[in-house]
Amino acid sequence: MKSPAAAPDWIERLALVRHPEGGWYRETYRSTERVEAAALPSRFGGARVFGTAIYYLLGAGERSALHRIKSDEVWHHYAGDAVTLWVLETPRVVRELRLGGDGEPQVTIPAGAWYGARIAGGGSSYALMGGTVAPGFEFADFELADRAALLAAWPAHRAIIEDLT
Repeated sequence: MKSPAAAPDWIERLALVRHPEGGWYRETYRSTERVEAAALPSRFGGARVFGTAIYYLLGAGERSALHRIKSDEVWHHYAGDAVTLWVLETPRVVRELRLGGDGEPQVTIPAGAWYGARIAGGGSSYALMGGTVAPGFEFADFELADRAALLAAWPAHRAIIEDLT
């Protein structure tokens, strides 16, 4: 079977839908077992499944807006262009990671860090990735960034923050 060569082909083949942060996704795995709230850090506010996984696709010109979640997330690169991820972990410090291409095939974003992404170097096609989250992802744990708050904490990184919010 020939692999799809363009974002619309992947979107159709994998039945992806729009993600609130931008791009396209579909959950592919949700554990049937749960971790009870008493065994988790208080930031979760309730029980969570052991883990979740998604497909995630960025097309040309799309972005993953700066956001954060309450769990660690491992990003995996499957096909297409390389991706640049920006990670804002501590005030005034921004890490730039390259996923796929001549970069890493997977990167880990720590719980609570702000992060966003674009296709690297103005890539003209798409990037098909995956995200694995543990404890498992819930939309209650998802927060889109507030531009003003991030600019106050990372003033030297205005261009990145403005592009990804």
